[in-house]
Amino acid sequence: MTGLRLVALAAVGALLAPGSAAAQAAEGVALVRIETALGDIIAEIYLDRAPVTAENFLAYVDDELFDGGSFFRSVHMGNQPDDSVRIEVIQGGPDDSLRDRFKPAIPLERTSVTGLSHVDGALSMARGGPDTARSSFFICIGDQASLDFGGNRNPDGQGFAAFGQVVQGMEVVRRIQMGEVEAQRLTPVVRIERVRRVGGPGP
Repeated sequence: MTGLRLVALAAVGALLAPGSAAAQAAEGVALVRIETALGDIIAEIYLDRAPVTAENFLAYVDDELFDGGSFFRSVHMGNQPDDSVRIEVIQGGPDDSLRDRFKPAIPLERTSVTGLSHVDGALSMARGGPDTARSSFFICIGDQASLDFGGNRNPDGQGFAAFGQVVQGMEVVRRIQMGEVEAQRLTPVVRIERVRRVGGPGP
């Protein structure tokens, strides 16, 4: 194994070690672990660049509302027959039985303002119209420029609010994406066991 590879593995280990310097994310960045039935996903959440969206997501984390939720949607090139602009994402969120505890809809933080992009591993909020995102989020598989501000996946051209980035566990994301689907509904859904902060600013 090369020295560079050993350094990289050591860095990942340090990232996850409780109390380590690396576990304390950069200022303005929180680390979360998304524990699923198929494995764990570690993501940075950018409080400094997308504060409204990041704080909303972390409010769900801190209230443990994602616990027992699921990744319920998988979008890949083969299951979008009615879309001229195709994307690849998985979508998840809390269980609907907790809807009375969901937070109010939040303003759309456009990528033209935050400077974030829907690159491979980006976390972003699902929405209908602008300013309607609440609890459901998605993770990009591959770069998805059509989801940025000015992109044409959504007819309004406003894009979606990217707010984080997977730093470990993209193999889990891809495993989820390749699950059995009916249309775009995962069958069965992939359970989210829990989501917790593992580094960076506390609540």
